[in-house]
Amino acid sequence: MGVHVRRNTQQVDQLYKFVEKQAKESGEKGLNRPIKTLDEQRKDAVEQLKLIRYFFKQAHWLQERFPDAELADVEGLVKLVDLEEIKTNDWSLTPGRYVGVAPEIEDEDFDFEETLRDIHIELKGLNEEASTIAAQIQKNFEELGI
Repeated sequence: MGVHVRRNTQQVDQLYKFVEKQAKESGEKGLNRPIKTLDEQRKDAVEQLKLIRYFFKQAHWLQERFPDAELADVEGLVKLVDLEEIKTNDWSLTPGRYVGVAPEIEDEDFDFEETLRDIHIELKGLNEEASTIAAQIQKNFEELGI
């Protein structure tokens, strides 16, 4: 699921970049507003996809630790204790006394190359946008005679 969401996010970004490039190359006037609207919709879609991925990861995390959907001891997270054990610990309710420390877990689904590629695509788009804006500002200054 997480891989599909990431792939869909990339496809949405790439499709937007393609449409934006085609619109600029066409030279047609009046496309700035639709492109801006499309970009806002792209950002909304990407945010929704990120939320889906976040909630999927959280649900997976919970199901991994509580496969039977019942409260159970999980080192570093939760420990079931009775009053006798609390009494033995001088009525202390400090969680660390009971729970312990969870072992560090590596995220096997994390794909560094893919993440770096996503960042590169986003950076490329931002650089192109910055260049376009800088050219427009320069043109505006020239028109003002500055």
